[in-house]
Amino acid sequence: MSEKKLEGKTAVITGAGRGLGKAMALALGSAGASVALVSRSVEQLQEVAETVKNAGGEAHAFPADVSDENQVRKLEHDVIEIFGKVHILINNAGMNIRKPLVDFTLEEWRRVMDTNLTSVFLMCRSFAPHMKGNGYGRIINMASIMSWISLPQRSAYSASKAAMLGLTRALALELAADSITVNGISPGPFATEMNTPLLENPELYQQFVSKIPLGRWGRVEEIGQLALYLCSEEAGFITGTDILIDGGWTAQ
Repeated sequence: MSEKKLEGKTAVITGAGRGLGKAMALALGSAGASVALVSRSVEQLQEVAETVKNAGGEAHAFPADVSDENQVRKLEHDVIEIFGKVHILINNAGMNIRKPLVDFTLEEWRRVMDTNLTSVFLMCRSFAPHMKGNGYGRIINMASIMSWISLPQRSAYSASKAAMLGLTRALALELAADSITVNGISPGPFATEMNTPLLENPELYQQFVSKIPLGRWGRVEEIGQLALYLCSEEAGFITGTDILIDGGWTAQ
């Protein structure tokens, strides 16, 4: 991308070590943003940082567990120390445990909630104040079509992602006066590491394809371009909503 729409902007992206987070980091970095890459895997972050740099962007790796309050506070300190400011926050860290609700342990339930939902609260609490006073700010919370519909063995995941959209709407209203937009993105099936159990099972894979009117899984680059648009000046009037990118699944 030759047009540097986000030049001078700093973006913090959680779950940036692979999949959708990596795709969004590359899209924003290529558009001129300085990117703070966050996840628990140092090696993955370093690989993504090199990819962003090779595409002409600036990126730094920040290993952290964003469900841990102390680590988020340290992350905030470290990011501000290096970049001085933050304009964009993408909450992409997530996990899924597929099993019947009656078989869930409380520890497993809390782990899904902490990773998918509590981390969003912690990150927004730390970084939203740094966006105020700039006349611009963007927060994107990565939800899921499981926020709107569900499947068996997705109880914790669906609950966490639906709650994320409630948080998104409330925060959008709180931050609107500061010209900070807050939106969700709800992907359908994308070929990411989280969906490996489905990708490696031909029968399950085909079951998912049969439910997608466009007849294919999503490409991670499509998420990157959507995130880039929501972060642009052109999307400044979009806030408090969720954008489904699912090939038509939830339109049925």
